[in-house]
Amino acid sequence: MTGFLQNTFNGLVSGAFYALLALGLAVIFGMLRVVNFAHGAFYMLGAFGAYVLLSEAGVPFWAALVIMPVGLGLLGMALERAFIHRLTRLDPLYNFLLTFGLTLILQDLVKLRYGVQSSPYATPSALSGSVDFGIFDFPTYRVFILGFAVAVCVGVWWVLTRTRIGMVVRASTERPELTRAFGINVGRWVTPVFGFGIGLAGLAGVLAAPMRAVNPLMGADLIIVVFAVVVIGGLGSIFGSVAAGFGIGLVQAWGEAYLSQFPIVSQTIVFIVMAVVLLWRPAGLFGREEAPA
Repeated sequence: MTGFLQNTFNGLVSGAFYALLALGLAVIFGMLRVVNFAHGAFYMLGAFGAYVLLSEAGVPFWAALVIMPVGLGLLGMALERAFIHRLTRLDPLYNFLLTFGLTLILQDLVKLRYGVQSSPYATPSALSGSVDFGIFDFPTYRVFILGFAVAVCVGVWWVLTRTRIGMVVRASTERPELTRAFGINVGRWVTPVFGFGIGLAGLAGVLAAPMRAVNPLMGADLIIVVFAVVVIGGLGSIFGSVAAGFGIGLVQAWGEAYLSQFPIVSQTIVFIVMAVVLLWRPAGLFGREEAPA
């Protein structure tokens, strides 16, 4: 029982990263219909930015937790206006190739400056140690990640469902054509929403820095699974992305723990789940079916 609870907690922590990244991807895809392949690179920049701020400027984790998401969000807005905006009326493949190329550029720039080796990032002293849950102990920092990610997701949900601006953004994300039909200028929200999605990726990267190896390829190792999460939840579905993120984290943790004797299954279980979901619901668990032309 103890082992199951520990595996479940580990799965929820992994799911917290998936949920934050998938939430950013969902709002970007919903608003722009752009598959942002560079999302993993911005996640990596969030982690590397926190590392550089600490090692070269002495900026602590708590400050980096604010500085990096805001800075990367502004960078994302600038990139959207300079490049992505120009291609939105063309085939979505062009923006996919653009963001793929951007990923390679960002990764190579980091490699050129810092090499390919992993860099350590110390856990904040206030979050060191472990929390006693009675039947097992769990690292304090991981408990913080889970609680913080849930708080962010709930906060985003509250803004999107309880404020006028949030409802406009949500409608523009999930039903852009219908929103335009009501006379709402969807275009004015494109750049801020893209920056917001990038900021979430940067936030996840800062949270990952003390827990995972900080290296130029850390985003590339994660982004494929995050794409699968978004597809499972439903492209453009905000709630679906978050729910699928935590769900896939649990499935991965349980698969690695209880299917380790079947390495092929445990390593590909996310994509097996994705295939089953798409066979059952092609639009994803919470996605909307496209009306036939």
